[in-house]
Amino acid sequence: MTTSQTTSQTTSQTTSSPRTKHEIAAAIAADVAAAFPRGAYANLGIGQPTLVADHLPPGSGVVLHTENGMLNMGPAATGDEVDPDLTNAGKIPVTELPGAAYFHHADSFAMMRGGHLDVCVLGAFQVSATGDLANWHTGAPDAIPAVGGAMDLAIGAKEVWVMMTLLTKDGTPKLVPECTYPLTGLGCVDRVYTDLGTFEITRDGVTVRDVAGTTVEALRDLLGPAVLPG
Repeated sequence: MTTSQTTSQTTSQTTSSPRTKHEIAAAIAADVAAAFPRGAYANLGIGQPTLVADHLPPGSGVVLHTENGMLNMGPAATGDEVDPDLTNAGKIPVTELPGAAYFHHADSFAMMRGGHLDVCVLGAFQVSATGDLANWHTGAPDAIPAVGGAMDLAIGAKEVWVMMTLLTKDGTPKLVPECTYPLTGLGCVDRVYTDLGTFEITRDGVTVRDVAGTTVEALRDLLGPAVLPG
């Protein structure tokens, strides 16, 4: 795993309630703009990570890459902006920024696998305390596998950030000592953004970057010492 230009120290930042998905996306967008220079390349995975495009500060200079073959993607398209032939990898209509370019799917994967992306933001079913990623299959017999380009991004991007809720619908943590779902990549995740806080994953373990609607002590109780030591 790599280390971004921003610090990984625990902060005292807190909010009175858990973050919404748009608030998580806004936090990621602000950190992408702060951590990476103009001209950096970022990929947003299918699902909630695509919301980051709507919150990236104008003029940040970060170039958004889509798996289906586009560079310099802009925010989601609305109203008259919608072009059914211009979508992101999740088939959501998007806008294009000046200098946008289009290319073959194979070329897009060559960019992903070749180490040309500075950061990618992916969803996840589970992330382990050592940065293992599980985001393509729950292992359930009736589940539909959806790996897409996640494996290519997990090993190809210089940094991997995850956007997810910290808990499943039944209250089970998704940040775990070891993943129990089929793995996408080993030791690849650098940062995890959730509704209850942001976590850095380093060689020395997991640290809390910020919290939302909770406390660091409550997160330690929730996740356990194997994930977040006291």
